[in-house]
Amino acid sequence: MSRVLAIANQKGGVGKTTTSVNLTASLAATKRRTLLIDLDPQGNATMGSGVDKREIEASSYDMLMGDRPLDDCLVKGVAAGYDLLPANGDLTGAEVGLLEELGRELRLRHALESVREHYAYIIIDCPPSLNMLTINALVAADAVVIPTQCEYYALEGLSALLETIDKIRRFLNPGLRVEGLLRTMFDPRNNLANEVSRQLLDHFGDKVYRTIIPRNVRLAEAPSHGLPALMYDKSSSGAVAYLALAGEMLRREAALTA
Repeated sequence: MSRVLAIANQKGGVGKTTTSVNLTASLAATKRRTLLIDLDPQGNATMGSGVDKREIEASSYDMLMGDRPLDDCLVKGVAAGYDLLPANGDLTGAEVGLLEELGRELRLRHALESVREHYAYIIIDCPPSLNMLTINALVAADAVVIPTQCEYYALEGLSALLETIDKIRRFLNPGLRVEGLLRTMFDPRNNLANEVSRQLLDHFGDKVYRTIIPRNVRLAEAPSHGLPALMYDKSSSGAVAYLALAGEMLRREAALTA
């Protein structure tokens, strides 16, 4: 059975797109068929997958507005081994365009019904805000992965996101749950980072992934080459960490199934 995971945090710069691209690539490397959905108008996940957002013929905007079926908008088999639903600046128009539409929160969920059975994992890269695009992702998802930096404002932003997830669960998607919290851009030499990490563990317990994503130059460089870190430098600490995250997620799922 396929799983749909939204990578979400309304705070920008916490590693959502980096996590979306590299987790999808790592899951694809385990021979699972995966789909990455770019729901951010910046199109960074699209560019980071090696697809030029300025040259795409159809995008997540066309799918959300009902102009094209989802399958017609896909880029099949990017270099990293997964399929991609790309995005570009057109997606900004979906915010306004969906306001007058019936069932606007359900567009992505309904669109995924036609392709869901073809994938083991569907990863959704959300924009850094709690807007209609993020709501579509949360309504379509089975669970949410929350990348968070271990810094002063992390916990404050996290509480607002958890409130939104609770509202979505009550009114639109009763099965939605928090899959896990992922500590990103972590520097163990930073005392504040270690303190916030302890607070996350104290508050959320085993919801916090054991895998920690370090600050890593290769992770930062890879998108400019249109590649996930796994293909840019598979021996880098960033690539190894995301492979470990994929393994941890698969083990968790196997334990739940058992």
